[in-house]
Amino acid sequence: MSDKPQIRPLMVMLFIGLPILAVVITPLWAWYAGFTGTQWLIALAFLYLNGLGITAGYHRLWAHKAYQAHPVVRFWFAVWGAGALQNSVFVWASDHRRHHRHVDDNDHDPYSAGRGLWFSHIGWMLRDYTTNTEDFSNIKDLLQDPILQWQHKHYVAITAFMNIALPIGIGVLLGDIMGTLISVGLVRLVVNHNVTFFINSLAHYWGTRPYTEANSARDNGFLAFLTYGEGYHNYHHIFQTDYRNGIRWWQWDPTKWLIFGLSKVGLCWNLVRVDNFKIQRAIMDTTFERARRQLDQHDNCPLREMLEHEYAAFSESVRQWRELQSQRYEKHKEALGEVWTQRRAQLQQRWEQTQLRDQLKLLELNLRNQQRRVQLLLEQSQSLAAA
Repeated sequence: MSDKPQIRPLMVMLFIGLPILAVVITPLWAWYAGFTGTQWLIALAFLYLNGLGITAGYHRLWAHKAYQAHPVVRFWFAVWGAGALQNSVFVWASDHRRHHRHVDDNDHDPYSAGRGLWFSHIGWMLRDYTTNTEDFSNIKDLLQDPILQWQHKHYVAITAFMNIALPIGIGVLLGDIMGTLISVGLVRLVVNHNVTFFINSLAHYWGTRPYTEANSARDNGFLAFLTYGEGYHNYHHIFQTDYRNGIRWWQWDPTKWLIFGLSKVGLCWNLVRVDNFKIQRAIMDTTFERARRQLDQHDNCPLREMLEHEYAAFSESVRQWRELQSQRYEKHKEALGEVWTQRRAQLQQRWEQTQLRDQLKLLELNLRNQQRRVQLLLEQSQSLAAA
């Protein structure tokens, strides 16, 4: 008798049966009746609305509390996120927080990459694994939200409306119910499922790890394009509360742009943004670790002393940064605790704050320059290994 957990027939139907149905029925309908450009444009719109409901809502708003949002925005994300057919926010956020807390731990991470690509992509949902047991003790901050309570209670009705009734209604307006149900309903849902699941699977196998090597998460620009900006996963796993995943202006992250845009019209606020120095520090920590591993392969390597010198300078920069952050905090407390009645005092405070900001920016610049030097050391070490 097999000791594998019991199969979940409904999950098999959703995540195996629907893709097979889509592969079979879509070309048959295209040959028999054809699809219109309007249908595919609506399917693309639904794809992004569902996807952003998951990324901006389920993920960054609720699972990680990366920002706060107006009830209208929260309701919108709750509805469109439910339309993505990935369970309620309660279940999704609880699973995701366990994933971050126990990443790559095969006994506790619900979709651990350590159990294989198939398992982390879809397999974890197809059987009654112990890691799938619902436990809402890690989402107590969400359980009292009336919008999320409503969504959880009526999840089946909401997702049925979004995936069946709404496409049928649009099909009536377009004069083609079946074609619209296939394109806007079936194909869009299958695509949305799999691009989202790429984050659990491919984003832990394919890409770079510039910020941390403590877990399997990778940064991958191509996956970011497919997943509404979620592909910068190595960054996300070390700085999970940042409302951004793609932190550079040129990195594809429509979820970030949406949140930022909503903040400009007062619908989102308290956007969490990780300090640039912390980001540079994470990059440097990882670079030093790689360089040390590389140099450990060579006895009496002349580059080792240079590396340790750079590390000492790095440690001093970190110490100065902490000291400046402490000074900035104390100045902020003074500003809150006193009533500035004289113009001179106000100007003094602003000047001191500007000085601190300038010093912090200089430290960040020094760290970026040092990163280039350490990277050069790493390249030299690799040249030695190849010689």
